[in-house]
Amino acid sequence: MIRNIFNRIIHKMANCIPGGGTLRPFLHRIRGTKIGKNVWISQEVYIDELHPELVSIGDNSTIGLRTSIFTHFYWGPRQNNYSDGNVVIEKDVFIGPHCVILPKVHIGQGSVIKAGSVVTRDVPPFTFWGPPGGEVLARVTVPLTAEHTFAEFMAGLKPMRRKKTAE
Repeated sequence: MIRNIFNRIIHKMANCIPGGGTLRPFLHRIRGTKIGKNVWISQEVYIDELHPELVSIGDNSTIGLRTSIFTHFYWGPRQNNYSDGNVVIEKDVFIGPHCVILPKVHIGQGSVIKAGSVVTRDVPPFTFWGPPGGEVLARVTVPLTAEHTFAEFMAGLKPMRRKKTAE
């Protein structure tokens, strides 16, 4: 119980304290989240309050403003478990603002999650992912990290052909 209270206090501090590349990742590490080097965590990011140890974020990744990462959906005793599982965000991943990452999701290396996306299933490496339909929108050849400009990222996108639906 004391660990839960401590965890929630640290989580609240990490929501608003300055230092997206330093203090916020440090505070989430204290909570048990596995976070690599050069990770940016924006303000008001929610990383599961009860099971932060089930979240892993790789090197050079960015988590956008007001993104929520869930590792569980249950209420009451744990046997009422609806869904429970690790969330793995590999290295060089960019998650745009206002995204929701649900339990048991694995986001592959170099992927970019479009702002406002709800990620309900695994995202392959080096893909631009998002609505409509939560799908691969393009192939990423230049990761959206501090080592590259946005223009380089955009120039490196290779659009995916959409499957035609039967009419």
